[in-house]
Amino acid sequence: MSVIAPHRPADPGRRPEPEPDPGRRLLRRARRRVTVQVAGAFSVVLALVGVLVWCAMVHSQGTAAMRDLAVTAARSPVAYPPPCVWLYQLRSDGTITASPGAPAELPLRSSINHVSGGVPEETVQVTAAGQEYLVHTRRRGDTIVQAALDLRYQVSERQRLLQTLFGAEVAGLLAALVVGQVVARRAIAPLGEALARQRRFAADVSHELRTPLTRLNTRAQLLSRRLRGGTDPILLIDEADHLVIGTRQLGEVVEDLLCSAQFQHLRRPFGPVDLAVLAAEVAAADGARAAARGVDVQVRCDGPGDHVVRGVESALRRVVSALLDNALGHTGPGGHIGMRLSCEPGVVLLTVEDDGVGLDPADTERLFGRFEGTGFGLGLALVREVVEGHHGTITADGRPGEGAAFTVRLPAHHPGLTAEPRPEPASKP
Repeated sequence: MSVIAPHRPADPGRRPEPEPDPGRRLLRRARRRVTVQVAGAFSVVLALVGVLVWCAMVHSQGTAAMRDLAVTAARSPVAYPPPCVWLYQLRSDGTITASPGAPAELPLRSSINHVSGGVPEETVQVTAAGQEYLVHTRRRGDTIVQAALDLRYQVSERQRLLQTLFGAEVAGLLAALVVGQVVARRAIAPLGEALARQRRFAADVSHELRTPLTRLNTRAQLLSRRLRGGTDPILLIDEADHLVIGTRQLGEVVEDLLCSAQFQHLRRPFGPVDLAVLAAEVAAADGARAAARGVDVQVRCDGPGDHVVRGVESALRRVVSALLDNALGHTGPGGHIGMRLSCEPGVVLLTVEDDGVGLDPADTERLFGRFEGTGFGLGLALVREVVEGHHGTITADGRPGEGAAFTVRLPAHHPGLTAEPRPEPASKP
């Protein structure tokens, strides 16, 4: 059998852009949405943590400063205050003494007046000469003492914390994007697998049903022409029998496809199947279609012995039918297709060969891949799946313009073996 070479555009330098796959677009949108949602959630959590840390630090600084100022104003000598704190003392004679190096902008007269007027103590935050101070004023015996704390170091610590939180937010956002991508891929993976199964099942259905429907349509058209031509109805019994057999086989295919759509395995026993009988039945079923195309199909058995293998009859029938259908599709009028059966020790060989357009030997492996391009059909991929499910192999050989041959090797049936139920290897979604 032959395979047509893939169609190439007139200008090899310009290739048409592939149409976007709606399923892939849906998956990309879903991944982006999940990624954004995960990254957004992480960012909000990090921002809340940052705000809490900031508030805790500001509160801690304020509480510590208030406590230290209160203790300093109550006990520390004016001449020896703690670091970053200056003391001012208003004596009863109205003079003010200050710690060495105290800012000239202080003391804060308004607070001293308030405490002098009877207020027990007062704490305010002021800005003097561009610098922030926390000022605490209270009575100490007969004098009024005012302690001023320079806040520049606290402000500096807050700025460093703010920069650290901002950096952590940016790093967290980047990490959240990476984590979001990973989570999105894992979360969307089942959806992608379901879409892939759906596409694969649709492709398998279209291919599996095409050949039996075409065969039935050809038979029905032939029967209709003969009926209108006044042919004796008794002579049409054979055509009607072929229609009945074809509809029964089509029903088997539909049943298998429905079970595969429900992700069920068919528990059918591997029993003896005569490949020679199957080849003859398939050749007879496609005889009308081959005659309409002007192609001669022959079945030949080489050597002595039978050609019985172990397997599922309906699945192996689809293998033979797919190989013959592929050969018919690539053999022109006046061509010949041979279905040859032979035996080797423990193996039965089925070879479907034609004198059609041939194939490139470099493409023999790609022939059995799914959707590898025009001419590399889905049917051969399904054929390989069924053959490998029967513990066999399939190979291809040919030359461009000299035809091609596909050889299926299956283990021969031994009468002493019992048939055990095996899952149906065909039509996987």
